[in-house]
This record gives sequence, C-alpha cells and structure tokens, in this order.
Amino acid sequence: MPPLVQMQRDQMSKPSPKGFQPDAELLFNALPHPVLAVASDGRICDVNNSAETFFELSKVMLIRLKLEDILPFGSPLLSAVEAALDRGSVVNEYRVDIGTPRIGTERVVDINVAPVSAGAEGVVIMLQERTIADKMDRQLTHRGAARSVTALAAMLAHEIKNPLSGIRGAAQLLEPDLSEDDRALTRLICDETDRIVKLVDRMEVFSDERPIERSSINIHAVLDHVKRIAQAGFARHIRVAERYDPSLPPVFGNRDQLVQVLLNLIKNAAEAIGEDAIEGEIELTTAFRPGVRLRTPGATSPVSLPLEICVHDNGPGVAPDIAAHLFDPFVSNKSSGTGLGLALVAKIIGDHGGIVEYESHPRRTTFRVLLPMFQPKDGRAGAE
Repeated sequence: MPPLVQMQRDQMSKPSPKGFQPDAELLFNALPHPVLAVASDGRICDVNNSAETFFELSKVMLIRLKLEDILPFGSPLLSAVEAALDRGSVVNEYRVDIGTPRIGTERVVDINVAPVSAGAEGVVIMLQERTIADKMDRQLTHRGAARSVTALAAMLAHEIKNPLSGIRGAAQLLEPDLSEDDRALTRLICDETDRIVKLVDRMEVFSDERPIERSSINIHAVLDHVKRIAQAGFARHIRVAERYDPSLPPVFGNRDQLVQVLLNLIKNAAEAIGEDAIEGEIELTTAFRPGVRLRTPGATSPVSLPLEICVHDNGPGVAPDIAAHLFDPFVSNKSSGTGLGLALVAKIIGDHGGIVEYESHPRRTTFRVLLPMFQPKDGRAGAE
C-alpha cells in the first residue's frame, strides 16, 4: 500500500465508540464526494468509490494512471496541486471545469487540495460537484438575479413613483370633506402609497451600475462600528461576540457599502434569533485564508480572496423551502420582509469582486464573505 494512503488510514483508525467499529476503508468509501490520494509525482495512489463513479473508471485502472491522464490539458486542478505542494497549505478553488469526453464535456466542481508531508509527499484531493455555476450566480454573487432587478428597478422608478404621488395627493385633497370612516380609507391609501415608494427606493439601488470607489479599509474598524449600531438598536437583547485575526491585512473595498453589507447580515441574524430568545448570540469572526481563489467567467487566472468575514448566529436556521433561492430578490421567510436585503448584499459583494455564501444548521448559521485584500500600486503586500 502506498505510504501516503497508509498514513491517512492509520490516522483514521482510532478507537470508536462501543458498538460501532468501522474500518478506514469503510469510512473512505462512505464519503459522498470524489476523493483521490495523489503522490508528489502525480501518481494516483488511492481513490474512493465516489471517485470511481465520477471518472467512470475502476480503482484498478485509476491507480495505474497519473492525475494528468484523467484531466483536460492545462487543468487548473494540476496548478492547484502544485501550489499546495509548494506552499504546504490547503488550496481551494471554485468553478473549476475538469470535464473530458469520457466523463462529460462540462463538469464544474469545487476543489480542495490538502498537502500531506508526514513521511510521504503528496496531496489529498476532494471534488465537490454541486452545479457550482448556478450556485455562484444565485447564492454567491448576484450576477443572475440582481441584473434582472436592475431593469425592473429603472422601470419602477419611472412608471410607478410618479403616478403614486398623484394618487397620494388626490387622497389628501379628498380627506377634509369626508366623514371620519372615509378618512380612515384615505389615510390607508396614503400609508400604502408611502410603503410602495419606500420599496421602489430600495430597488433603485440595483440600477446603479457605476464603478464603486474603493480604497484600503480596516475591516475590524467597520465591524466595530456596525456592532455599536446593532447593540444600540435591533440587537440590544443579543450577546455579540468577536473572534478576530489581528494580523488581517486591509480590505480593498468601499467603507459605506461594507457597513451596509454587515448591517444587513447582523440584522438578519438578530431577526432569526428573535426578540424572545434568552441565550441569543451573534459571533463575528475574521480570518486569513490564503488558499481560497475564485475563477470568474472570462478571467485568465483565479482571483485570490484571502479575507474571510463571518457572521454566525444560534438561531433556527434557514427554511429549507427558500434555501436554494436565498439571495434572489423578494425571497424572505419573514412576514414583514421585502426580500431585498440579501440580494443587495450579494450585489455589493459581487461588485467588490468577492463572494458570499452560507451554511445553515439549527443553532448554527454562518454567512461567510470572502474579499480581496488591498494591494498598493507598487505591488507590495497590503499590510506591513
């Protein structure tokens, strides 16, 4: 057995609870995603059952091949393996197409490459196929949903706001000559008109296609500002904890827009927890993830997104029936919500060249924002 695989299996073969004694082979093959153990020279040492299904080759055939033999020429996965071996750290990439005529001409996956160096040079590769192109457009960046709202917002601003002002004015003119019961109806007309105007005003943000002004931003200063606003208002009944990486370099972003994004995420977390929660908690975290890269459509190389900002809450989680469309406009599980807050978050983060994603479980929901760091024009690192 190759030493890389033997080492992994030795690590996995620890005592299990009484009554359940799975061996390493069982655990390895139970993983739902394709996993490959690859030596530093590119030889495939071992694969699980999911990898056999994915590549449509048996394990006997795969371990006779090198990684480059089953991938398209110049595959980004090969570059990710080299980077993981050179840096000795985990490398993640989104939207990597590893399609071939054998397995299908378009197979878009997330990849995770983790180096192993304790006695055996090599990497462990996990592929996660989840129709990532749709996921990125819908959940991570806004690019599909927000564009459709852009044209709608421009139309609404022109075709709806002007007539609404006339309707409201007519109702106000009628009010003095009406009975008290009828005045209640005119006030209802005015209130509903004002509500629709506010909704249209929020949608007009999507039609702004001007390039954003960005500079070096200390994300911790932004988080502290947002935390003070939250605890003075909508999150005053909730404990807000912090777990920051003090060495985090500056973000390349727009301060006002990042404040808006984080306020939306923290407000959503507070509303998910609810006003009656006794032990409600929101945790704000930052971290540096040097291995995270995003391959965007039309780009010649992946964009590095090393700065991670997370908002965690211990609420009930996202409702399953809206989970797949959470970042789409007008999608909300709140009775009074407009469903535009997260769509706006996704648009702003997309405009910054970053991504936003979430993981939802009962008592632990995380919204994760990944952003590029500030790079001075002379190319030096963003932080001293």
